Amino acid sequence: MTELEELVLTPGERARGVRVESVLFGMDWTGEEHPGQLAGFVAGRVRGFGVEPVGVDTDVVYRAAEGDPTLGRGDFPVRQLDHLSGVLAGLGCTLMVWDTGTDTYELLVALTGEREPTGLMYEGAPVRAWGSGAEETLVSLDCPDCAQLLVWQLPAAETLADERCDCGAGLFDAAGRPLPGVTLHD
Repeated sequence: MTELEELVLTPGERARGVRVESVLFGMDWTGEEHPGQLAGFVAGRVRGFGVEPVGVDTDVVYRAAEGDPTLGRGDFPVRQLDHLSGVLAGLGCTLMVWDTGTDTYELLVALTGEREPTGLMYEGAPVRAWGSGAEETLVSLDCPDCAQLLVWQLPAAETLADERCDCGAGLFDAAGRPLPGVTLHD
C-alpha cells in the first residue's frame, strides 16, 4: 500500500480494496457542472474520515464572485479550491491535486493532520497539496522564426537559459527570460 492510499482512503475503503481513482473528483478548469458539487464531494470525504465538515461549503465564494467584475473564466474554480484548502487545513485534512497534465483538476482529500504530504505519485504523475508549487513546469511556445511548436517539461528550479530552436533562433536570455518576440503559451 502506498502512502497516498493511506492518506486518501478510509480504513474501510482500504480493506475493501477501493482504488484511489474511486475517491477522486474531476472538475474542468472552468468549474463544476452544478453549484455545490465540489463542496459536496469534499464534505463527503471529510465525513468518511470521521471528521465533521464544519465550514466545508463554497457559498462565501459564490457570494463574493457575484460582485466581482474582474473575475475571468477559470478564476472561480481556483477561488473555490483556495477556500476549501484553507477550511480543510483547519480540519486536519489537505486538498490534493493529481497533476495529470490535463486542464482538469483531479482532486483528492487526504487526512494528513499536521504533516505536509510531499513526494507523492499516482500512476506516474505527481500528487501535491493544492497551492503548493508544482514539482515540474511546462513551457511551450511557437518559435518566432520557423513557427515550430516547442515544449519543455522542466523541474521547477530549472530554466531555459540561452535556449535556442533547432532553426537557430534564440529563445531565452542567459537568465532564462524569453527574448523579445518570444511569446509563451498560457
